[in-house]
Amino acid sequence: MRLGNLPSLLHGEAVTVLTPSVAYDEHMEEVETWEREEVQNVLVAPGSTSDVEESARPDGTRAVFTLGFPKTFSKSLRGCRVEVRGAAYSVIGDPQPNSAANCPTAWWYTAEVEAVDG
Repeated sequence: MRLGNLPSLLHGEAVTVLTPSVAYDEHMEEVETWEREEVQNVLVAPGSTSDVEESARPDGTRAVFTLGFPKTFSKSLRGCRVEVRGAAYSVIGDPQPNSAANCPTAWWYTAEVEAVDG
């Protein structure tokens, strides 16, 4: 079976990766800035939404996305934020790319992001 002429069944969207950078001002105070990089063709899969389970946050909610980054993106996402569909989400943990040889599609790097509100 030959699949080379079929159109792609998966379509990604653009997200913005925000990478933190720390510098120091003239008073040796930390100044955090965020470098922005738009990444095209990211698969966005909505995850669970739930109430925050902490008793101190009875009105809190949590939203999660799973993002599939294309093979053209290989930077570390540890400590980053990602803007997805107009909202900012924090990257969970230190995601690692899969082996390119074991990923026959254009995507190889899965990351979970979350936003907690309330």
